Amino acid sequence: MSDKLMVNPRNAYGEALVELGKKNKNLVVLDADLSKSTKTIMFAKKYPERFFEMGIAEANMISVAAGFASCGKIPFVSTFAVFATGRVYDQIRMDIAYSDANVKIFATHGGISVGKDGASHQMVEDIALMRVMPNMTVIAPSDATQTGRIVHLMAEQKGPMYTRIGRANAPVIYSKKDVENLKLGKGIVVEDGSDITFICTGTMVEPALEAHKILSKEGIKARVIDMHTIKPLDTKLVLKCAKETNGIITAEEHSIIGGLGAAVAETLMDSGVQTKFLRMGVKDIFCESGDPADLWEKYELNTKHMVKKAKNILKKLA
Repeated sequence: MSDKLMVNPRNAYGEALVELGKKNKNLVVLDADLSKSTKTIMFAKKYPERFFEMGIAEANMISVAAGFASCGKIPFVSTFAVFATGRVYDQIRMDIAYSDANVKIFATHGGISVGKDGASHQMVEDIALMRVMPNMTVIAPSDATQTGRIVHLMAEQKGPMYTRIGRANAPVIYSKKDVENLKLGKGIVVEDGSDITFICTGTMVEPALEAHKILSKEGIKARVIDMHTIKPLDTKLVLKCAKETNGIITAEEHSIIGGLGAAVAETLMDSGVQTKFLRMGVKDIFCESGDPADLWEKYELNTKHMVKKAKNILKKLA
């Protein structure tokens, strides 16, 4: 991955807000004392009259955003994922989801790659929390280019939305042309293959692409799906992969409970389509503090473990 262009998705978020702010005077941005980290500070500097620093009062921030939405504004609300969902669950449920308010929650610092901040800040439950919420769209972009495009789509489409990205720089997977026709709720076949399918979201798409390269050298054809939208899930694509390949591995920087893996499992069970299936994610535990690469290794969320698990599934079929 060292030879690839590395760009922080947080910067793409900030830049997209500035672009949208120029086009749409109804766009407003709220932050909770973390604008330098979430990169909403870019919007604050360009459009200070439409930026609202709410302080360390996340619950109030959510309710204020719902108020803005009721007046025809398009509010983007940002903070770390651990604060954006867990701390303010009731406000999201009642003021945004129940009211079907046009509020966009954009969280940064999701997953265990927050690293040395430890379990208190390593949010691995947010997708599950938001996915169970009626009316809520749940998204996890895989690179900076896709992040920018998704921010624009969030602003264009009405309804409650939750998007989470990680903290660190990430390899660029897509060009701007690649994401021109991106649609929320529609997964992307990044690499095709007939032996096994990796269905991934967020930071796990890149290691799956690396696994695809390694496996291809050994004659194993792995399909890689970028499932940027976890809800609504592209169930047609999931079932297509189940029928066309010999097994499915889901991968997410999130708990295996309630996230992408659970959504795919539910789809398979409801359809009756049988296939070998394995979930890669954080087990039912709190993780420890450490460098992101070390944590991905310890909790088996990297290319090496994807290759190993794919071979194990195929071996059992032999």
